[in-house]
Amino acid sequence: MSKRRKKGNDIHGWLVLDKALELTSTDAVNKVKRLLNANKCGHAGTLDPLATGVLPIALGEATRTVAWLMEAQKTYEFTIKWGLSTTTQDAEGEVVATSEVRPTTQEIENIIPLFLGEIDQIPPKYSAIKVDGERAYDLARDGEEFELAARKVQTYELKLIANDSISASFFVRSGKGFYVRSLARDLSHKLGAEGHIIHLRRTSVGPFKQETAITLENLEKMCIDAPALQLLLPFETALGDIPVLAIKEAEVFDLRQGRKILVLPPQMDELKAKRRPRNISGQDMSRAVLAVCDGVAIALGDVRAGYFQPFRVFQT
Repeated sequence: MSKRRKKGNDIHGWLVLDKALELTSTDAVNKVKRLLNANKCGHAGTLDPLATGVLPIALGEATRTVAWLMEAQKTYEFTIKWGLSTTTQDAEGEVVATSEVRPTTQEIENIIPLFLGEIDQIPPKYSAIKVDGERAYDLARDGEEFELAARKVQTYELKLIANDSISASFFVRSGKGFYVRSLARDLSHKLGAEGHIIHLRRTSVGPFKQETAITLENLEKMCIDAPALQLLLPFETALGDIPVLAIKEAEVFDLRQGRKILVLPPQMDELKAKRRPRNISGQDMSRAVLAVCDGVAIALGDVRAGYFQPFRVFQT
């Protein structure tokens, strides 16, 4: 039996997309996949339809590094409109409460420290979290009663940018699993006010910044007028803070066969010095190392007892 032909081309790398308003993350991926005629495509970190900004699109072998990028810090700019809260904590939902309270700048500044560091956060009911196998947003739209448990999340930075009698704008730098809509809800409640998000923009995901992001409209023009593939960043960009092991060309074959290779003592000491705590998809990856030959990423692996054992080999 002949192998089924792949649909699309083998394209490897990251595209930093500037997602437009009202576009879902899935639709964005599908449009990029079609424009570039790629056979494998995904994204790292969903953006709500009413949010704009950085949506890293993984192509080819980059899809195998998505889990690493999901752990990266993210930054957002958002605006809370005072006066009413909604079911979705944004402008899409139905109004559930109103208030005449308008927090002062000093009142907001006073509570910001309460939301820094590791905090407990209850995700929005209108989110993709699964409850007994069902998406929370599907249950919420069907009017089902359910509760979501609080989760530990990390806020590295939170700043008030502007505030008036109508709205307040903020900047936040957060860790994995953080919901800006939940932050807006909790800030409002702590202030004794009602509020919902009217503007949300993600400005960075790990190494990917809004300054280098491209809109779908401009990507389409690039596909017509110039080689759009020049926009792609190497797939190992998502692994930028992982210790690197330089290997010889003769060792590449062994790694691609899944065999371990010897690590010399000086290299071992250097890798140990660069090791840091790292949790990827619930697994301890503090010993993870990226093997590179002549600038080309070959494999991810563990370094133990003087050997590098690959657990993910890149085929490029």
